[in-house]
Amino acid sequence: MNRRKFLANGIGAAAALSLAGPGRAAASFQAGASQKPAKFKLKYAPSFGQFKQHSGDDPIAQIKFAADEGFTAMFDNGIMDRPVPQQEAIVRELERKGMNLGPFVLYADFKVESFVKRDKDVRDMLLKRMQEGVETSKRVNTKWALVVPGRYNQSLSWDYQTANVIENLRFCMEVCAPAGLIIVLEPLNPRDHSGLFLTKIPQAYEICRSVNSPSCKILNDIYHQQITEGNLIPNIDMAWDEIVSFHLGDNPGRKEPTTGEINYKNIFKHLHQKGYQGVLCMEHGQSQPGKAGERAVIDAYRWCDNF
Repeated sequence: MNRRKFLANGIGAAAALSLAGPGRAAASFQAGASQKPAKFKLKYAPSFGQFKQHSGDDPIAQIKFAADEGFTAMFDNGIMDRPVPQQEAIVRELERKGMNLGPFVLYADFKVESFVKRDKDVRDMLLKRMQEGVETSKRVNTKWALVVPGRYNQSLSWDYQTANVIENLRFCMEVCAPAGLIIVLEPLNPRDHSGLFLTKIPQAYEICRSVNSPSCKILNDIYHQQITEGNLIPNIDMAWDEIVSFHLGDNPGRKEPTTGEINYKNIFKHLHQKGYQGVLCMEHGQSQPGKAGERAVIDAYRWCDNF
């Protein structure tokens, strides 16, 4: 084969692979790779239980399976509610595998007005919750904790509510900042979660800049923001200095990447080019049931990670 024909064939094969879709592309990678898959370029983090058809219910076995598949992070929204011995066992296994743990949920009460109020009882409750978060973060060896500021008030001016959220967060910083705990604010879309105060990345950015603390940052949930505002990559760039973590899920359906309209391959490539080192939590379901569905999730991430 002459050089021109060789190059043409090589380029054609690469193009075919990039357009083939997650199943075929992942199969091609695995066929040409060693028995153990390579580590992903970014820290995609499966949730505990996401691959339980392969690994069973034991969280330690789930960590081992994820690590063997090339994942370098995990996430568990509800780790605060696990028994302390189980928390400690999870941390030991994550450390043994060299894996990170993404943000856990510290406060996310969708039913009440909290941060929007200037109320001593509310503030005392929040400060107590922050202290519990500090204790948990030390035990599970992660410095990020997720906060949703609750509902908005229909009677109070929006500007007063914003000022109250900022003030309450500043009080929370008095507990969190000295301990090195970073609160990540998550905006949620109003279609799925009506009545919540925080919905947009620019809004979260304004609040973080006003709180003015390295312990108050943003978690950007790509699924929610595709619904609320779109313009995903430009908003990532505009708020970059305040974003420290991401949640993932395609839209519509909130399933794995490649099942909806979001171009996750381009988003992951953009984050990688920006030098992003944080965790991307796989907070979504799967488009197919059983083991085949779990494998489809892994294949989708393999395909999107091929940039």
